Order: sequence, then structure tokens, then C-alpha cells
Amino acid sequence: MPSPTDIVSTANAERPFFLGVDVGGTNIKVGVLDNQGHTVGRMQIPTDEERGVADAMRRSKTAADELLNSIQVDWDEVAAVGLGTPGSMDISKGLILQPPNMPTWRNYPIVKELSEACGKPVSYANDANAAAYGEYWIGGARDFNSMIMLTLGTGVGGGIIYEGVSIDGANSFGSECGHMYIDSSPDARLCVWGGGKGQLEAYASASAVVARAQEALDAGRRSSLNDRVDRAALTSLMIYEEAEAGDELSMEIILETARYLAIGVTTLVHIIDPGVVILGGAMDFGGNASQTGRRFIAEVRREFKRLAYHSVADTTTIDYAILGGHAGYIRAAGIARTAWLKQNAATGRAGNYR
Repeated sequence: MPSPTDIVSTANAERPFFLGVDVGGTNIKVGVLDNQGHTVGRMQIPTDEERGVADAMRRSKTAADELLNSIQVDWDEVAAVGLGTPGSMDISKGLILQPPNMPTWRNYPIVKELSEACGKPVSYANDANAAAYGEYWIGGARDFNSMIMLTLGTGVGGGIIYEGVSIDGANSFGSECGHMYIDSSPDARLCVWGGGKGQLEAYASASAVVARAQEALDAGRRSSLNDRVDRAALTSLMIYEEAEAGDELSMEIILETARYLAIGVTTLVHIIDPGVVILGGAMDFGGNASQTGRRFIAEVRREFKRLAYHSVADTTTIDYAILGGHAGYIRAAGIARTAWLKQNAATGRAGNYR
């Protein structure tokens, strides 16, 4: 049984195919999946954000052409395309609005652009919502009917799947878990994007981890981080590396982050009761493969059990994502497959994917 990110041969794939396009601030990842969620091929191209969204979509189509040709798959065998981008967006209108890390991509009909280029229907989702759907489909939440995912990076993203449906919201702002309030005190920390005080993102993101560590260093705390910040700007990766090497302050900051995160997890579980919470994103402190990552998630679980209502405290699974940071295309392709299945069920053409 291949892992979700292994590549299988076209000959062993189950048709139809689905194309996933995952847009990030640095790279665009394009992948082809079969009907079981197996990767048949993948590649990436630079986003080159300053060249604009129209150019990026044209280059995505060119990359898809090259990828399909390399795996000997015709466009007629591709049922649908999925697209994931950073927010903000208007999903119902297919517009990318004002993603904070992509300043030249503003109020653009990105779905229409990609659909016309590929000649296929395009399903659109926030990148974190798409990430959640991938974990739900073939990842860490595949054995559950509902799930919550939190993505930890520069900010905190979120995705909620309830009984197979992604919670996108009336304003395409659904599942923005990083903007829930966990601190109402007057001196609460500011959200990384300059929003309201006291939001989860202000306490559990990579930016928040760096800010708290820097404040501790500025206050005179002893740490091996001092040697590194003399040479380069402090990062959450540095903090993880020093924690792994035994630095007391770095581990203190990471475990404090786990406790803040558990407040958000508890609130979400009390509302959704999904059975599983998945933690993903670039800041996983090494995940289950590292001592620091294992301590981090153990602290999230411990604090969650302390805070959560007893009926869910012992029956909710909290674990790391398994699809990996490079597998955003899997998530995007998954939402395309879901839309395709619904459309074919409605029209009675479930067997016809061309």
C-alpha cells in the first residue's frame, strides 16, 4: 500500500484523474491524482508573485501540460481541477481578494482564468481548508467523518470538515481558526497580520513564537539562541533546533505555545466535536519524528484534557498531519474530486468522467 505522497504508475492508477494546483507565496505545486488519491505525477514552478495572478495561472496550465505529457495522461482523462490559494477570497464568485503575502494579487477572477486555460471545472478553496480536506480524504483523518485542522506557520490557518462538508462560510471566511480570541485582557498580544488583539494566531504562530523568544532574550534570559541571533534573524526553526539540543528557554517557549494552542483546540472541539484534530503546517517542531515535536503535541493533549469537557477529553484524537508540506496539490485535487462526484450524482452520470 503506497503512502499518500508516493508516486504510482499511470498503468496502476484508477481513472479518472484530478489535477491539484496549490499556490503559495514562493512556489506553485501541481499534481495529478487518480480516483483513489494516489499521486501519478507532480512538479512545481516559482510563483513569481510580482508577475501577477494571470501570468501565474497561465504558467500553471503550461506546467500541467508538461506534467500530463510526462506521465502519458490526456486532458480528456482529467475530470476536474482543484485550486488552493492563501486568503482572502470570495469562493462563490471565484475571486482571490487580498491575500496578505501576495500584494499584487487583488480582486481577480482566478477560478475563471484557470478554468478557461484548462477547459475543466475548477473547485476553489482556502489553502488551509484544502489542506484539511486532503487529510480528511487520504491523510491523518481518513478514519473520521469530521475533523478540524490547524496549520501552524507564519500565521495560524484552519480547516473544518463536518460530515464530509468543508465549512467555508457565507463570506468565504469559515474555518479561520487562527482568528478566534483566546485572550481578552487589555494587554493581549496583537495578531501577526495587525488585526485584533488576543487572537490564537498572536500566540501559536511562528511569528508569535519568535516574538516571545526575542522578548525573553531582550529581558536578559540566558539561552543558546543568543549566539545565533548575533549572526542572523531569529526564526522558529532556530528555536526548534536549540530546543532539540537542550536549550531550556527554547523548550519553554515551545511548550508555552502548546498550551496556548490547546485553548483554541478546546474551544473548537466544544463547538464541532469532530473526533480528531490534526496539526499541520511548517512549524511542527519536527513532528512525531523528533523529541521536541513529541513533547509539543503531548503538551497540547495534556492541556486539552485539562480544559475539555469530560465527554470529549478522552475520546478526541490530536495528532500531526501526514501528507507533508509538499502535498498541497493532494488537498486541492481532493476538493475537485468531491465536487465532481456531487455533480455526477446529481446528473446520474457517475460513470462518465469526460
